[in-house]
Amino acid sequence: MAESVPELSGLGLLTWVYPPGLVDRVVAACGRREQRRRLLPARLVVYFVLGLALFSPAPYLEVLRHMVEGLRGAGLLGSWRVPAKSSLFRAREWLGSEPLRVLFAASAGPLADERTPGAFWRGLRLVAVDGSCWDATDSAANEKEFGRPGNSRGPDKAAFVQVRMAALVECGTHTVLDAELDGCRVGELTLSARLVRSAGPGMLVLADREFLGVPLWRAFAATGAHLLWRVPANRVLPVQQRLADGSWLSRIHAGTDSKKRDPVRVRVTAYGLRGVPRCRGEQVPAGHRPARPGGVFRLGTCRVVSPAVGDRVRAG
Repeated sequence: MAESVPELSGLGLLTWVYPPGLVDRVVAACGRREQRRRLLPARLVVYFVLGLALFSPAPYLEVLRHMVEGLRGAGLLGSWRVPAKSSLFRAREWLGSEPLRVLFAASAGPLADERTPGAFWRGLRLVAVDGSCWDATDSAANEKEFGRPGNSRGPDKAAFVQVRMAALVECGTHTVLDAELDGCRVGELTLSARLVRSAGPGMLVLADREFLGVPLWRAFAATGAHLLWRVPANRVLPVQQRLADGSWLSRIHAGTDSKKRDPVRVRVTAYGLRGVPRCRGEQVPAGHRPARPGGVFRLGTCRVVSPAVGDRVRAG
């Protein structure tokens, strides 16, 4: 197969995101480089497995045909032919999962710039932590690896194996910056704690109310990122100091801090949506000074400075 014209086939998008040279280096690093010329070279098998994700409803052979159709039409396939389905099964098993994990780690990263709609707010890159759960093939191997959730209708387990994922996503492009997968009985908070490695200065990390907890908050805060997390409706956030814009300073404690000796200081805002009852709302950290005029606050200190209140808010 010609290497210089991948844009002529269904491989075009995949080779743009994952250049052939990068795929070859990953395959070699994982010890999956073929020793002789095969009908299914390792590079093509990598792209084939990625294609299965893009065209998940389609059968194996249909996915492969779609990927190479452009090359065939341009007369670039030569004597190459679509292999038997059993060959694809064996090739996928031979490749294994490690090259895909390494390829993701080597290529994942933000794509947006300041011109991308919805990607930045006052100079901060908007990213979000969230989780999901989906059904997997009902097989003994999958059940051993991922498990099944319980069944509320009786003692039996659910019909399908389930996989849980937590991801850090760039808001403007929906690009996955990092992800962790595990069995359905591993909680989203556990998986999300592993995503801290991909957060850092210049980010505004958004999270929904089920993620609010002192250990996870501190872990993300320690990276230098800014945080903006929703608060559960039953969470009590006492007012310690009211600010001029209507927000207030408060403290949150870990569930293990029964004597409330190790608080995290936060700034709390209340918000409402038209037609929706007013609710207790977004939480941002107390900090040192705005990253941009308008009140985005640095983490890790016990002072808030913004154009609205200036230096009138002192360290508590």
